[in-house]
Amino acid sequence: MRDRYILAVDCGTQSLRVMIFAVNGEMLARVKECYLPCVCPGPGRAEQDPDIYWHSLKTACRKLKQTAPQFFDNIAGIGVTTLRNTLVNLDRQGRVLRPAITWMDQRRADPESGKTGVLRFGYMIPVLGNILKENHALGKCNWIMQHQPEIWENTHKYVQVSGLLHHRLTGVFADALACQIGYLPFDYKRHCWATGRLNLAKILFPVPMEKLPRLVPAGEVIGRVSKAASDATGIAPGIPVIACGSDKGCETLGAGVAGPHMVNLSFGTTATVQTMSNRYFETLPLMPPYPSPMPGYYNPEVEIFRGFWMISWFMDQFAHKEVAEADVLGVPPEQILDQCLERTSPGAMGLMVQPYWGPGLVYPGAKGAMIGFGDVHERDHVYRAVIEGLGFALLEGMEKIEKKSGIRMEKAVVSGGASQSGQICQIAADIFNLPMIRGQTHETSGLGAAIITATGMGIYSTIAEAARHMIQAKTVFEPDPAHAALYRQLYEQVYRKMYPALSPLYAQIRKITGYPG
Repeated sequence: MRDRYILAVDCGTQSLRVMIFAVNGEMLARVKECYLPCVCPGPGRAEQDPDIYWHSLKTACRKLKQTAPQFFDNIAGIGVTTLRNTLVNLDRQGRVLRPAITWMDQRRADPESGKTGVLRFGYMIPVLGNILKENHALGKCNWIMQHQPEIWENTHKYVQVSGLLHHRLTGVFADALACQIGYLPFDYKRHCWATGRLNLAKILFPVPMEKLPRLVPAGEVIGRVSKAASDATGIAPGIPVIACGSDKGCETLGAGVAGPHMVNLSFGTTATVQTMSNRYFETLPLMPPYPSPMPGYYNPEVEIFRGFWMISWFMDQFAHKEVAEADVLGVPPEQILDQCLERTSPGAMGLMVQPYWGPGLVYPGAKGAMIGFGDVHERDHVYRAVIEGLGFALLEGMEKIEKKSGIRMEKAVVSGGASQSGQICQIAADIFNLPMIRGQTHETSGLGAAIITATGMGIYSTIAEAARHMIQAKTVFEPDPAHAALYRQLYEQVYRKMYPALSPLYAQIRKITGYPG
């Protein structure tokens, strides 16, 4: 058993990582390939060449084979986890038909186009009608049908990025059930493709069943590495590829969330607060809990689009020196930027950030804001205010989950790239006034995929058993009572009032400038 290793592939918005894990959860080797998160062919649009994900996977595997052959040559199972809500149009040969419209894209379909009798009736109902129109407009499948009908006609399969990589590895048009997160005809309550003439998801997102991939539950075999994929990656042919789940679902599992009293704070490109529940409930109206890679469970979640992507934004605009220093030292830039947090105090001298650099589902018309500027403020305060604003947004999300579930969160775990910063973890502990647990690796999505893959390989009998053996807590950040009290005041008396106060101005900005369109 010691000589059997797991290859976990974690494909994100800004990078793809391939990692080799031992069956006890120890990460033995890792290679990271970075790329631009998207290209912008127009205002509010965000697309990506899907082949960049496959090219990055091939390149990373070849590098891993060179740097860690003793592990790579003994890989016995593969698990893939990827970003969500980024769909790819493939033809019958699996070739890409158009750039993928990423989750960051803000284009909208015409909700009135092709509406059925059911939708026509639903649109007439107050409140519900607006929600239905918003969801229909956000479905990129609807936009493609309306604006590129020839592409849609030639689409053999409409798949997530995970479905693309599974096909590239195995030649099979199949995908993990727990990866189906986005504007698709998926039944989130029953965990299957939506069926029935009156199913709302099927009506809102009318993708024909024949254009959808076969769904495989977490822990089961999707297929085996083909000869072509072996030649491209260096992975031995015939190795099983195990169905896992989305990056956030695997992250919550790999972070150690074991029940509804725990919450995972994901400090990734999209910042999320997510828990695990065996009960279906909608945190927001018509916003279902996502399928968990833990069979029979759901992942209720609140998202902050372009969340800790704001750290990348800050680095690009204000921290070239720190990024260069981190590159020389071989450490994450967040660790160097900890100096900004060490030189400032909680509250950032009154500077507050509303972190809506990208509109979300809760506040689709929102924009980002910084208020409270004075001549005392410097770059360090801006960085702290960004981190604190993200913390406040995640706290607001957790409170929504608590309200809907009726369950009080008792502890939290932190994961994602920014969790490598001890200062950021401590700020989160103070804002939430909860102990923050950080595991043995920040690559918790990869670890979650490895846990599921180990189960599919038969090393452990259940995913829960694998998680118990493969997850180890590393550091606990306890909240500082004085800082927690200050943050609570800022949250209640300032942060929660920012959006209601600024929302009318956001609407006027959009009306005057037309951005985003």
